[in-house]
Amino acid sequence: MRPRFPPVVIALLLAGLWGAVLAFTHLNGGLWFLDRVEATMADIRLTMRGPKPAPDLLTIVAIDDDTAQVAGGYPLPRAALARLVGEIARHKPKAIAIDVLLVDPGPGDGDAQLAQALRTAPTVLAAAAVFPDKTQAAPGGGPLANVPVAQRLLLPLPVFAESAAIGVVNVATDQAGTPRAIPLLFRTGDRIEMSLPLRTAAIATGSEPALEPGSIVVGGNTIRTDVGRTLPLAFYGPQGTIRTVSAAEVLSGGGADQLAGRIVVIGATVTGGGDVFPTPFDPVLPGVEVISTAILHLTAGDGLVRDHATRLADAALAFVLPVAVVGLLAWRRNAAGLISAAALLVLALAANVLAFGQGFWLSAALPMAAAAPPALLFGAAQLWLGRRSASLFARQSELLQRIQAPGLGQWLAHNPDFLAEPVRQDAAVVFIDLSGFTGLSETLGPTATRELLDAFYGLVADEASAHGGAVTAFTGDGAMILFGLPQPAPQDAANAARCCARLSERVGAWIASLPRAVVPRLDFKIGAHFGEVVASRLGHGDNQQITVTGDTVNVANRLMEVAARQKMPVAVSDALLKAAGREAFSAGRLDGPTQAALRGRAEPLAAWVWRDGSAEQVG
Repeated sequence: MRPRFPPVVIALLLAGLWGAVLAFTHLNGGLWFLDRVEATMADIRLTMRGPKPAPDLLTIVAIDDDTAQVAGGYPLPRAALARLVGEIARHKPKAIAIDVLLVDPGPGDGDAQLAQALRTAPTVLAAAAVFPDKTQAAPGGGPLANVPVAQRLLLPLPVFAESAAIGVVNVATDQAGTPRAIPLLFRTGDRIEMSLPLRTAAIATGSEPALEPGSIVVGGNTIRTDVGRTLPLAFYGPQGTIRTVSAAEVLSGGGADQLAGRIVVIGATVTGGGDVFPTPFDPVLPGVEVISTAILHLTAGDGLVRDHATRLADAALAFVLPVAVVGLLAWRRNAAGLISAAALLVLALAANVLAFGQGFWLSAALPMAAAAPPALLFGAAQLWLGRRSASLFARQSELLQRIQAPGLGQWLAHNPDFLAEPVRQDAAVVFIDLSGFTGLSETLGPTATRELLDAFYGLVADEASAHGGAVTAFTGDGAMILFGLPQPAPQDAANAARCCARLSERVGAWIASLPRAVVPRLDFKIGAHFGEVVASRLGHGDNQQITVTGDTVNVANRLMEVAARQKMPVAVSDALLKAAGREAFSAGRLDGPTQAALRGRAEPLAAWVWRDGSAEQVG
């Protein structure tokens, strides 16, 4: 026979395979379908972190409404922009970045004045990359793998480009338009161009950027980058969090203490300028503040870390988490397993939020996407299999409940009105139940479970019949035996006592004969009581069964709990022992009487516990 893999093993393998596929794809930045979810979760984590002060390294000079009014309109005339650059240069900034596209010619005098002003300080001008309809990235490996490939570049006019450095201002946004990262390098044809933030940081620190695997070194800072040499953005707060002064104030001679020795970024914040982006802190953050955020990350080294190492951590969790969740659900197929799995997911999410607060951008969407489908599918499969097992046990119970003790069927045939009306009489009631069977049945499977139950039911039926008892119910992994039907007899209590002793001996021997893997997980307990019961027939038409109720039945059932507490296989009431005599239990150890507390009864009951002399103590 071919070896059969247990369903749990198959579920674990499938969960691991699902996690591995997602992990491998995530390493290369290919999980585009999770980007929207991850973007939302990143916003939540940024909001939880809250605004924080921006480093005191940069000042934004804003072309705002006041500036447009002073200069006579927007876009700012070239002559006014030249005066602005000249005024900033007078305070000796580390670098000036102009986040304005200068691609069209203006009045000749104004362009000449601006070109002259650009030469008075280290300046970077904005260029824009134009991409085809479908975004492209550089193929293959190496230091430029996955770098964005532009169709062409919109460059500043040559008169300006000859007087300043150039940097590309494009940002990478998500589906909602929120900037998530800045590509630090762009490629068009055989040309590699730096982004405006990278070029500005290089000039400000007086160093040429050095490419290393997974990072770029700028001014002694090692900046770890994501796929395609992109820099993740972590906004400091709403508009104005980064120090901002009006260009109108600078043109009037103010702001000197905020410009000297700092990086200065010139950009538009004028109403209707159009260069705005939604962010977690501000629905209309000016683009100049987005660019300034990237420049600060590069110079201060305070940005989010999302690189190959963090993606490896994401990938490892995406593989381990679904396997662990399915394993917990399989280990405890009840509320405890569900709570454990949920706690593991909450712990992973809490660790993710904590890491984000420390500057490490680990994916929150990926582990949830890896764990949720296997958990839901496995839970649904467990529910379906559980219902199948319950249906199987119900059918087995229905069939076995039709079996009556020998002689009872004949009595009913000759006395069709037997128990048509309820009858009160003295009787002895014996309950037997297998301990640990429910958990065992989950691992045995339906066929082995049925075979185990068949053997147990047959054993119980044999001993009940041999001692003149009637099995009135098989209940899953237990049975109820009644002594006193169809007619009460003086020896009912003695027969019940002998049946208890014999059942204990035979069931103990039967369990010991089972496979070694089963024996430690299976046990039994027996409870017996003698007293008044109410016997009747319940049901309609052809579907009827004999039922016995009353306090005697409840006490017999609760005595099994006494046996379990005392670690003995058999517990009987003092009433049964007095009616039966001690002879039935002479071959073993009989302890009592003790005043036993029974669940559901206010007063304790005198009870005895017994164990066969050759049997081991029940654990």
